[in-house]
Amino acid sequence: MNAMTRYDMTPKQISLVKTTIAKDCNDEEFNLFCEVARAKGLDPFLGQIIPMVFSKGDAEKRKMTIIITRDGQRVIAQRCGDYRPASKPTQFEVDKAMMAPTNPLGIVSATVYLWKRDPKTGEWFEVVGQAYWDEFAPIKRKAAGGYKWEDTGEVWPDSGKPKRKKVAVGEETEVLDDSGNWCRMPRLMIEKCAQMQALRAGWPEEFTGTYDEAEMDRAKVLDLTASEIAAQEQQDNRLRAIGGKDALTIWWSEGFGLENVPDGKFFDRVIDHIANLDATAVAKWEDANRASLQIYWARHPGDALELKKRIEAARQKRAANVDKALQQHPLMAG
Repeated sequence: MNAMTRYDMTPKQISLVKTTIAKDCNDEEFNLFCEVARAKGLDPFLGQIIPMVFSKGDAEKRKMTIIITRDGQRVIAQRCGDYRPASKPTQFEVDKAMMAPTNPLGIVSATVYLWKRDPKTGEWFEVVGQAYWDEFAPIKRKAAGGYKWEDTGEVWPDSGKPKRKKVAVGEETEVLDDSGNWCRMPRLMIEKCAQMQALRAGWPEEFTGTYDEAEMDRAKVLDLTASEIAAQEQQDNRLRAIGGKDALTIWWSEGFGLENVPDGKFFDRVIDHIANLDATAVAKWEDANRASLQIYWARHPGDALELKKRIEAARQKRAANVDKALQQHPLMAG
């Protein structure tokens, strides 16, 4: 179903790309970039496809990522023959309580709805792409007095030049990176991330392994490779699928299954639940939720310690009540 048209460059054009658009690429990276551009049928001179090299000074972490811009994405999508653009505006979830220097508009997420045609029935169905601000926005640390470079006393093995580290001067705070468009056009940038999510979901053969530049802005700030960004995204998706980054999955009792409980409600929910259990049931519940309790301990050690005391007290109290009942009514023991 691949309706791509090849884009072949002349030797002069290839040389020009090498010295301009792909000037950060080494020979192997440049060859790969040219092959991908040719296979995707995209024109580097029109800005449809660009290479982005991470960790250029670190041979072990160095990684090139292929960026397909919004123009390139639309070119590929239109050629597929089963694509229709969104028929309604992008939906933005906004929470004013989240407004901060790292999120000036309080954007929680952006959701894009594209259309794909079923090859068997010919009917159109929606393909959804959703991007969360806290997963893509390029947040960086900023020192009040800027930064200075200090020698580490070590040298780079390949060049022999001294290694230096960047040291903050004054207090550091988190801010939204202002070197690109995230400060100027926050809605557009998170919308572009959501759009690419939808394209990869609906047309994986054409878009898997490629990224929009907006998705990589965080990687530039954090100095992560593309594979690390992908792994982080997959982890975030898994956490969101089970209730979010700040939630814990809990088994309450037989017949009720699992529930995702936000961290802020976890303590009170547990206390209310174990208050109605006997010692055996408390022990069973604690054992079934051991992993979640350990995560809660790691996140909130103070509250977790108090919760642990309450659970132990509930077990001892219930056991003591049973012993007392047996002493008062000896026949119950039989």
